[in-house]
Amino acid sequence: MAGTDRSRATAADSGPAVVLVEPQLGENIGACARAMMNCGLGDLRLVQPRDGWPNARAAAMASGATAVLDSARVFATTAEACADLTYVLATTARNRDMAKPSLTPRTAADALRARVSAGQSVGVMFGPERAGLVNEDVALADAVLSVPLNPAFASLNLAQAVLLVGYEWYQSADRTPSSTMMVEDSPPATVATREFFLARLESLLEEAGFFYPDHLTPAMKQNLRTLFTRAGMTHQEVQTMHGVMRALAEGPRRRSGRR
Repeated sequence: MAGTDRSRATAADSGPAVVLVEPQLGENIGACARAMMNCGLGDLRLVQPRDGWPNARAAAMASGATAVLDSARVFATTAEACADLTYVLATTARNRDMAKPSLTPRTAADALRARVSAGQSVGVMFGPERAGLVNEDVALADAVLSVPLNPAFASLNLAQAVLLVGYEWYQSADRTPSSTMMVEDSPPATVATREFFLARLESLLEEAGFFYPDHLTPAMKQNLRTLFTRAGMTHQEVQTMHGVMRALAEGPRRRSGRR
């Protein structure tokens, strides 16, 4: 469909980041960039693109959406790509047995829009073309995003998924939720802050012998990550939890004037 007005701005930087985890084909990255520009999105993050970066095939497929490709950033891990974000959605079509909120693209757009309006940094993760996101990636997310489609044929290609989510984001500009989020004194914790806390918690629990028996350890760690991610902790709350862990590790302290 034609209709490009090149006198207008090419891309926006205030919308959600689009995180493509281990994309396989340059053509698919280019098609995603085109979909992003269609919807006014400009923050493209790539996690270990299989065929390297930059990619000439991506540029050819982008059909002019070079501004998105030129500003794209490459990361070694999904955690690094999401480190500065405070609210992350993971696209998936499968039941992951994780107790996370599940959103449709429309409700997700409202949730993203409300947080961006509150000054937060947000993003949406998309998995590799063949198999989608692995559980370790989904565990980083605050909620999952699933598209309600024909259950007999619900598969979407990567660019279709990005376009569908991006379209709902773009349309949501005209229907910002009437109920606004409560903005606390402390901002939401970033993914990097949460991951540091969770790594420290797991280390202390391992020292205490909490993870037993061994074959249940991965599931126990996953449950803990899901619990604290779902809580939506603020930066200050994470710092408080660090204090809690330090107090438990060090044991009782004597307080002046008390016996």
